[in-house]
Amino acid sequence: MSILVVNSGSSSVKFQLVEPGSGESVATGLVERIGESDGRVELDYRGESVERIEHIDDHGAGLALAFEMLADAGVELESVTAVGHRVVHGGTVFYRPTIIDDAVVQQISDLSSLAPLHNPPNVLGIEVARKQLPNVPHVAVFDTAFFHSLPDAAATYAIDATVAAEHDIRRYGFHGTSHHYVSDQVAQFLERDLAELNQIVLHLGNGASASAVAGGKAVDTSMGLTPLEGLVMGTRSGDIDPGVILHLRRSAGMSVDDIDALLNRRSGLIGLSGVNDFRQLQQRIDDGDASARLAYDVYIHRLRKYIGAYMIGLGRLDAITFTAGVGENAAAVRADALANLEGFGIEIDPERNALRSKQARVISTDSSTVTVLVVPTNEELAIARAADSLVRS
Repeated sequence: MSILVVNSGSSSVKFQLVEPGSGESVATGLVERIGESDGRVELDYRGESVERIEHIDDHGAGLALAFEMLADAGVELESVTAVGHRVVHGGTVFYRPTIIDDAVVQQISDLSSLAPLHNPPNVLGIEVARKQLPNVPHVAVFDTAFFHSLPDAAATYAIDATVAAEHDIRRYGFHGTSHHYVSDQVAQFLERDLAELNQIVLHLGNGASASAVAGGKAVDTSMGLTPLEGLVMGTRSGDIDPGVILHLRRSAGMSVDDIDALLNRRSGLIGLSGVNDFRQLQQRIDDGDASARLAYDVYIHRLRKYIGAYMIGLGRLDAITFTAGVGENAAAVRADALANLEGFGIEIDPERNALRSKQARVISTDSSTVTVLVVPTNEELAIARAADSLVRS
């Protein structure tokens, strides 16, 4: 019995077949370069990898090809008991896993104004998968759900309350599935009661976010109305003075779409240095590239500001956890983010931090009063278990 997890992006679709009980990933795959002549579908199934490169017209053609490859590899799609879909923005409407029907698809589509880069391809993936697997329940799991219950003081922007209410403007937060999963894993790993733990979770990938979690509930997070706010990211600016946007509109004559593209696609690390891959960034730093050095320093500076703010907000801190691609693999980022914080009870062990592993692990010293960990995220497993639980109930 397995759950198919679908994560549909603008030009790619990730999919994974997961056994929710054991947590085993039976098959993983990627459809990428949709709409291009060299479209590619990759499938890994029980240690065997296959790929096909051909023109892929659209998401429908890509997923159809993926299902065909799954069948050719011997995967029995009849064993799929549900399909779990990652949906980025649930607005104020969706804050728990939801069985998908036509009305839900329309509501997710209507929320596209809040996540124009994410919800439309999420809807495409849902529509295609429902056609491919019409006889099993499909479940939407929302990135924003974990942050739905943020305290009002954390969720509210200080703008005209009537305008905010009319246009659903509030802090929604994103990467919630990851923050929820990782904070739970920390409690299990430390063999501590989740209800007693105060945590900071740092999800650092090409997209990056921070959260403060008290007793298993999110009390603050860095992303806001959209995934643009907060930390410096691979291609996104993160926090910026809103006056910059007005200045670019008035003085540079840039359109709203121009500014949107600038802040979402040509800012962050790539805007400062020309690269958004930390391996390339580190190589450029080693080669003496001043722009790469500055990009890294700005990234760390912003990260430390959020860590400090959440330490104060929580009052007492038990654990700081790094996760996602950069958080799990970039030892220098972890060390620099928490450097010189011994006075706050935070002390990194250099040898533990340098160890490369795919397992959850502690990287702080034995004398550190705040436990610092690296915990691999697994959003697909979290989505699969959420879908499985809803369907069974």
